[in-house]
Amino acid sequence: MHSSNHRLREMEQHHPLLSAGGDVESGSLTAGVMVGGAHADHTAGNRTVWFIQDSCGMVCAGMTWFLVLYAEFVVNFVMLMPAKSFWYSLLNGATFNSLAVLALASHLRTMLSDPGAVPKGNATKEYMERLQLKPGEVIYKCPKCCSIKPERAHHCSICKRCIRKMDHHCPWVNNCVGEKNQRFFVLFTMYIALISAHALGLSGMHFFTCIKVQWNECSDFSPGVSVLLLIFLCLEAILFLTFTAVMFGTQIHSICNDETEIERLKNEKPTWERRTRWDGMKAVFGGPPSLLWCNPFTGLRLRRLMLLNQARRPGSEFSI
Repeated sequence: MHSSNHRLREMEQHHPLLSAGGDVESGSLTAGVMVGGAHADHTAGNRTVWFIQDSCGMVCAGMTWFLVLYAEFVVNFVMLMPAKSFWYSLLNGATFNSLAVLALASHLRTMLSDPGAVPKGNATKEYMERLQLKPGEVIYKCPKCCSIKPERAHHCSICKRCIRKMDHHCPWVNNCVGEKNQRFFVLFTMYIALISAHALGLSGMHFFTCIKVQWNECSDFSPGVSVLLLIFLCLEAILFLTFTAVMFGTQIHSICNDETEIERLKNEKPTWERRTRWDGMKAVFGGPPSLLWCNPFTGLRLRRLMLLNQARRPGSEFSI
């Protein structure tokens, strides 16, 4: 390698040109858009939406959507629409459906956002020369994707890329949770937990109401079908509430401690200066505390995304 004192090691080390905030190649884009296909170079001329072509992840993501839509069906058509109180149906319907839309939007943003992938194959002699490293300075190379690894980056065997501040790979969102999409994953777990708790509350109220009257009067479905739909909804809500509440708490704890799940499990000693709790939250959610923290649509550039899709060359592939 150039300036023979410069070595590549199979570990991680920080360098200004490889920092989390800096794009190492001109083709890198903001969250939600990735450049190139599965094995393409990162050039501005071939841009596609980030998507992981993993069969297990796609099945899990599809199941997530199916279960949320199932909950919407039961809540709206089995419990709320037959209710005698107009305001009860309106308020609960508006609340539940709004939270469900936010949950699904957060899921899409997590799944289709670049989690912080390091450009593939940039560990070349020419690129090393452009880094202008100081004598004795050490940087690190990933042997699997042939990329120079920034500090705190880890390689994901499913995404087949090194991901900055990788927390874990989640099959339910069919993507890694990393530096650029962690906020959307946190919002996804929060909104799923909220609609699960809301669905449990509505189910309890519905059972209590229907026990006092004839089941035929409190639902447009037969008593047997209504009971089966409600029991399955309650089981789903309990499982989702437990899982997402634990994940939400774990993510908030990791953000406040400025430590990813991988770093915690590997018991890695921090070589970086840890942020304070509020600085960590502001770094992930962007800016000082505000309602925008809860908005999964923040930063979404629909017009730019549409232009990119229209300008996409025929035959281009989804990034993996």
